[in-house]
Amino acid sequence: MRFSFQDFPAAQDRLRADVLAGLATRPKSIPPKYFYDAAGCHLFETICTQPEYALCRTEQALMASHLPEIATALGKVESIVEPGAGDCTKVRRLLDALRPNRLVVMDIAGAPLAASAQAVAHDYPDIDVSALAMDFLGELDAADPWLAAGPHLVYYPGSSIGNFPPAAATALLARFRRLAGADGRLLIGFDLKKDPQRLHAAYNDAAGVTAAFNLNLLARINRELAADFDLARFRHYAFYNPLEGRVEMHLASLTEQTVNVAGQRFRFDCGETLLTEYSYKFVPREFDALAQAAGWQPKAGWQHDGFAVRLYE
Repeated sequence: MRFSFQDFPAAQDRLRADVLAGLATRPKSIPPKYFYDAAGCHLFETICTQPEYALCRTEQALMASHLPEIATALGKVESIVEPGAGDCTKVRRLLDALRPNRLVVMDIAGAPLAASAQAVAHDYPDIDVSALAMDFLGELDAADPWLAAGPHLVYYPGSSIGNFPPAAATALLARFRRLAGADGRLLIGFDLKKDPQRLHAAYNDAAGVTAAFNLNLLARINRELAADFDLARFRHYAFYNPLEGRVEMHLASLTEQTVNVAGQRFRFDCGETLLTEYSYKFVPREFDALAQAAGWQPKAGWQHDGFAVRLYE
């Protein structure tokens, strides 16, 4: 087994700075990357099993049915880099099909990443596996010492790119362009525009798992930043905004209240919302335009039941 793990502890300092800055803005907001503490990771896994939230199952079905075509389009791959790898489940299909020499996985949730990446290293002893516990949105350059000379295949599955407004998405895709190196490629997933009722249901499951996931963000802030959010005074509020082509996820204050966070006080009006996530939906030509603005050119694409995977070079 060939495995290494590197922790970048600066993420905790950014949590405090990002939360305080977000609560001081109008409208208030907190970056969605902070959903994913241990409890948040578990809740998201449960979201993926809910009947209303088909995205994860649809992506799995797409990859299973089109993997031979994807592997053919990719050809020989020496190195895979996966930002936001989570439990490293999705990359295993590519490892089986491509058998690269090296895998580098990154995620802000360090402990779950370390355990998952070590399991990958155990199951694929011929692959050199490196796990970087880092906020790749802010520390991507810090990964350079752990990356062999390119080119790399950057793999960004799921629909996480949808969490970024268009300008920020283009900026991230440009950073992936640099990360991939000369002749590098990008294999990326994104959710497609579809029936608004279907999208609304996906983020408002009957079991309330998405609501618990959203409220867990406040529980994390209470625990890690000495805050006193009363979770019973906030309610999950999510809807599809067709004019912007995105789902918006908020926490709505049910009363006028003041909350203490890291020694600072923040007032919420009754009905005021705290924005916790955007989830943009696309048609392929829209996403191609974002990618091309970042220096990528489309090579191939696959779709299944409202989800898309695209290959860029």
